[in-house]
Amino acid sequence: MRALVYEGPRQVAVKDVPDARIEKATDVLVRVTSTNICGSDLHMYEGRTDVEEGKVLGHENLGEVIEVGPAVDRVKVGDQVCLPFNIACGFCKNCERGFTGFCLTVNPGFAGGAYGYASMGPYSGGQAELLRVPYGDFNCLRLPPDAIEKQNDYVMLADIWPTGYHATELAQVEPGDSVVVWGAGPVGLMAAYSAQLRGASKVMLVDHQPDRLALGESIGAIPVDQSAVDAVEAVLGLTGGEGADKGCECVGWQAHDPAGQERPNTTMNSLVQSVRATGAIGVVGVFVPQDPGGPDELSKDGRIAFDMGLFFQKGLRMGSGQANVKRYNRQLRDLIAAGKAKPSFLVSHELTLDQAAEAYERFDRREDGWTKVVLHP
Repeated sequence: MRALVYEGPRQVAVKDVPDARIEKATDVLVRVTSTNICGSDLHMYEGRTDVEEGKVLGHENLGEVIEVGPAVDRVKVGDQVCLPFNIACGFCKNCERGFTGFCLTVNPGFAGGAYGYASMGPYSGGQAELLRVPYGDFNCLRLPPDAIEKQNDYVMLADIWPTGYHATELAQVEPGDSVVVWGAGPVGLMAAYSAQLRGASKVMLVDHQPDRLALGESIGAIPVDQSAVDAVEAVLGLTGGEGADKGCECVGWQAHDPAGQERPNTTMNSLVQSVRATGAIGVVGVFVPQDPGGPDELSKDGRIAFDMGLFFQKGLRMGSGQANVKRYNRQLRDLIAAGKAKPSFLVSHELTLDQAAEAYERFDRREDGWTKVVLHP
């Protein structure tokens, strides 16, 4: 099969690799029809992780079931399915409590597994023609009859929309809340979208990329251009000096200031300053335990200089971690099916698999208009 393979920092290529196949009785084999490039794929692309050369990338996947193992009961050949990026068993202590992003079975010695990602197990990704899905009955989200015509919406259920929604869940967004989202990349846009679906009265979106801020404004968020204003002061001004009720961190450890200087602690401390006393913060931007390429000694060891004193003084609450996609994907699927949500507003480019290397390069440069790329193998 053809697949996108990691070859080293800023080097990916589409190559012929061994076909994905059924390996265990509980497996499902999917012919991939849509697979997204995720912002977290860029961490690997840029050489900031320990991903091994030869790894097939891609963890936001959707397609058609073409084969099932003999122990698969629910999923059938011909089903259109979306695959949560978390690979989970469904029966371990964490899965039984709904924490499928932290499965204890699929990646021994590490809480959590995923397709095509550094340190998340031996699993190949779906930026390929075929994908093996372990524990297929549990991990396949079956889609409605409109799956093909709405696949640009449904493929967002693999990661990007549940992750943005997870930010609002961690921040405990309630109807009437004012919400500030730091980062207008795909996750931040999905967090802003989710906050509005949850009934937020005001959503402020902070970034310095004009095209992404414009897209946020098109869905009703208030854009805050941090290259033009002090973003914290702007949020305080928009909330009568009190600060936002809730905040979402959707950037992670590679946060940059508008001048391009990497400052890993800037989003976290800006949220502490701009969320009101007794408010809550949801952190879904990726932070890592070690980063040899970090800009300072703290960040190289996975740490940041955090305003703990102000955080404590204000009585803030914070939740963090990758999204447990299965906690949200069925409900979000049904919003799409009912015509209540259209997350495909995020899609800027639909390309073939053979165009993936160029897409990675242009997405990594944050070229104007490159917001979310969907590949069709």
